[in-house]
Amino acid sequence: MFAKQIVSAIAAVGMATGAMAFDCKDDQIKISSSGDATQLGNCKSVKGSVMVMPGDAELDFGKLSEIGGDLTCENNGVIVSLKAGSLSKIGKEFRLQNATQLSNLAFTSLNSVGSLKFLSLNGLTALNFGSEGVKKADTVIISDTRLSSLEGINVQTVKDMDINNNKFLTKFTSSIKSLSNLLNINANGLKLSVEMPNIEWLANATISNVTEYSSPSLATVNGSLRFDSNFFETVSLLNLTEIQTGDLSFVGNSAVKNISFPQLTKVGGGFTVANNTELEKLTSFPKLEMIGGAVILRGSFDDVKLPAINDVRGVFQVTSTENIDSSCEEFKKLGNKVAGDGGNIDCTSHNQNANNDTSSTGTESGEDDKSGASSMSMSMSTVFSLATVGALVTFFL
Repeated sequence: MFAKQIVSAIAAVGMATGAMAFDCKDDQIKISSSGDATQLGNCKSVKGSVMVMPGDAELDFGKLSEIGGDLTCENNGVIVSLKAGSLSKIGKEFRLQNATQLSNLAFTSLNSVGSLKFLSLNGLTALNFGSEGVKKADTVIISDTRLSSLEGINVQTVKDMDINNNKFLTKFTSSIKSLSNLLNINANGLKLSVEMPNIEWLANATISNVTEYSSPSLATVNGSLRFDSNFFETVSLLNLTEIQTGDLSFVGNSAVKNISFPQLTKVGGGFTVANNTELEKLTSFPKLEMIGGAVILRGSFDDVKLPAINDVRGVFQVTSTENIDSSCEEFKKLGNKVAGDGGNIDCTSHNQNANNDTSSTGTESGEDDKSGASSMSMSMSTVFSLATVGALVTFFL
């Protein structure tokens, strides 16, 4: 009887102080108070996942060094400060979502996570991941924050990276060397500069709404590479030699005056340049030989050249608001090098609608009808709408 009274008294004290009874080996640990956080900090590591629940505004995980499962804080409008100065590894997902008051995030020893997903953090202006930062993550998603820099995210290889709707983000410098699935950069700060000096290989990328873009070491794209609705004046990928299976597109880049891919020899899908109203010359693809889908070139060009082209497996359509008769004469010599539309070369000058939609460009291609022409049979407004929907879908991941 006496022992039961002691246990009951201890439990009552725990409830009064807000401390939760849990074991470091539990599959799931819920933290809501500073007492809970102190208890968690007495664990060197925890086997399972940690959930930060609404409660105290400031939490510090003390000497905790490893979480085997997830660390999540979702739909928490109370938390202001979250610290874990000794935590070096989160085995699965580190997810902060809709923690609208969170303004102090200090994980100065963290270097490895399964995935990093920060979504709808309206108070977060800076990351504090220490001098070395996070070096390992399979997925990185940063969406709808007040971050002006992503300093501290230093991953070298990653599967997916999605940076969208961060209105205060003006510079993104990444040390990534390879990206195996998707890079999406969209709808961030109006003067966003993107520098990726070390990336040599990526699978798919969509770059939108950036003012500067640089990836001088990029040599191979496995899937598609799209530059749509940007503000830069020039884009030059000096070492890119091959886009293996997907499309290359430049759509609606209102300020671009120069597009230069001097080493590119192959585009496995379609090649599209459309509605870039300041682009007068499209002549910096001197080694491009093979295009696996459609060629769709629409704009205000006065000169268009693809001097090395000898294999186009989709339709070939070029039109300009200006006089490109001399370019058309050269293209019409391609003959049986173009598979789509029976080898017909559709090339016209003085088309007042050249910068309008692409709905009249047709859907024929060579071996793969999905490779380029079909994707560009939509209107420009549809292209932009899909980009917006993509960002919203990502937001709710």
